[in-house]
Amino acid sequence: MLDLSHKKMIIWKKGIALIKTIYQVTENFPNEEKFGLVSQLRRAAVSVISNISEGEARKTSKEKRRFYEIACASLVEVDAQIEISLELGFIKKDDIKELSDLLNECFAMLSKLKTSR
Repeated sequence: MLDLSHKKMIIWKKGIALIKTIYQVTENFPNEEKFGLVSQLRRAAVSVISNISEGEARKTSKEKRRFYEIACASLVEVDAQIEISLELGFIKKDDIKELSDLLNECFAMLSKLKTSR
């Protein structure tokens, strides 16, 4: 594996934690959601750190910010899909405290990162 700077970023590490949490939360979703919400949630979570990584590899601030914006959009997508999952009864609000905290932390960090680069 490459030893690149994005892996040292706190937001990248939080993003990995987000992915792990999403995988754990979606493990008990109904089988018929395997290719629905489960797949979408997992892909959106992976998209967060993928775009952070790609943003860090870009040379200009404008390019970096664009990828951080896409990462933020993926976080919002995860949040929306979690709300849908709650409404459909696939998860309970009490079961996603850690996930909610991670989403809020990641969004705040990305928002700051967008303005600092």
